[in-house]
Amino acid sequence: MRFATWNVNSVKARLPRLLEWLELKKPDVVCLQETKVAAGGFPTEVAELGYEVADHGQGRWNGVALLSRVGLSDVRRGFAGEPGFPDAEARAVSAVCGDIRFMSVYVPNGRTPDDPHYQYKLAWLAALRTALEVDLAAGPTVVAGDFNVAPTDADVWDPAVFAHATHVTPPERAAVAALAEAGLRDIPARPMKGDHPFTYWDYRAGMFHKNLGMRIDLVLATSSVADRVTDAVVDREARKGKGPSDHAPILVDIDG
Repeated sequence: MRFATWNVNSVKARLPRLLEWLELKKPDVVCLQETKVAAGGFPTEVAELGYEVADHGQGRWNGVALLSRVGLSDVRRGFAGEPGFPDAEARAVSAVCGDIRFMSVYVPNGRTPDDPHYQYKLAWLAALRTALEVDLAAGPTVVAGDFNVAPTDADVWDPAVFAHATHVTPPERAAVAALAEAGLRDIPARPMKGDHPFTYWDYRAGMFHKNLGMRIDLVLATSSVADRVTDAVVDREARKGKGPSDHAPILVDIDG
């Protein structure tokens, strides 16, 4: 099985690229984030490629989706105890695909450490950990998406640049580490260029071409999945060309 995660930064704006990528890479399951379409507005062209779709949309903002060629059942939009800002946002969707429960997540950005959105981010991650306890005990689980957290200093191009900013603060990193403590392993993806498996590069100042990025897109899995991984790669090629997302997808191959 091959699965992937990708913050597409608007599925409609990125649709031709997404369709081409799906045909080329042929993932069985895809976790998408920042789809930016209203509920029920997900492009039908994806289904024409043989994918079932479970989307959780919110107009021009947020939005997540799951695409599957191996079945899609027990769809859940959001999770128990999920906080809002101030109301519920479309940031998580999960379903059973094959023999694995996949969850696509788009973690709140946090903005700045002194912004109320930062506390919302921490509360959201804490609620996610609690909600996952049942799923992790039930069977194979993958939680993948844009976490808006770089787990270590090695996951940013220059730690000094990010000092005292969101994405790297100890509370954010502790919140992600707590997911590992609950039973999820971080699956490292190898880079296609350089030594750093960055997944996000700002559009500005040639950051992508200079490879000045961050690893904020993560794939977390129970050992029952992580032990089956045969390869994991950041598909940097998908970040190239005209009109890309500012994120690159991660592709993971597993036995079975």
